[in-house]
Amino acid sequence: MLRSILLLFPLVFCLQAQDPFEIQVYEYETVPKGTWSLETHTNFTFKGPKTADGTVAPGNNQFHLTYELTRGITEHLELAGYLLLARRPGTPGSGFEYAGAHIRPRYSIPESVGLPVKASISLELGWPVKQYETNSLTVELRPILEKSFGRFQLDFNPTFNKGLRGPVGPKYWEFEPSGRVGYEVTKKLDISLEYYGATGRVFHPDTLNEQAHIITPGADIKFSESVGLNIGFGFATTSAGNQLVLKTRLSYEFGKKKT
Repeated sequence: MLRSILLLFPLVFCLQAQDPFEIQVYEYETVPKGTWSLETHTNFTFKGPKTADGTVAPGNNQFHLTYELTRGITEHLELAGYLLLARRPGTPGSGFEYAGAHIRPRYSIPESVGLPVKASISLELGWPVKQYETNSLTVELRPILEKSFGRFQLDFNPTFNKGLRGPVGPKYWEFEPSGRVGYEVTKKLDISLEYYGATGRVFHPDTLNEQAHIITPGADIKFSESVGLNIGFGFATTSAGNQLVLKTRLSYEFGKKKT
């Protein structure tokens, strides 16, 4: 078991970090058929870039708020929509500004297929505003791989991102892997260690200069069968990208569940 856990990290660490609005390693399961899930993602960057990158505002002291509403379409297919809001130094007024919207279908491969790991895949389209992303239309392809060993659970998301419309994105894919090792302390508490990173542009000579890696210790608290909270504090191991980030995710499932 320990050997399998350790094998995950060479894959990850040999690889700018992922979406700063939804800091999450996806797990295998999709929302059950006929059920709704509402997740509220929040994160605050205590230390990040202090100068703009083209039209993209500095990440330092930004606060992000994302609402994610998901519907279970079938036992193995879900559809989610995201509303992205942000507050940053210099934002007009005292409230949040609109930062973009995403839509994401996700399919989980039935376990009856007999794969050696649990697997699902998501495809996400995004329409960010220029203050938070250079490209005005983006796509994300995210395979999700999961394996459990007793109380340990391993999740790996080898994610690919690309801009479909904008000055930079249409030419290159970016590889942004993430991973999670979770341990079930009790039925209501899991502790975890997460990793987020990116290699920069795939097959591009400047790739090594664009890498960033963030390690995030955290925990998942289950208040009930339908309410849960994830919290983590991420710190960077390189000088690129955001350096210190606090992130939370509050989830609530409601509606009819198929038994």
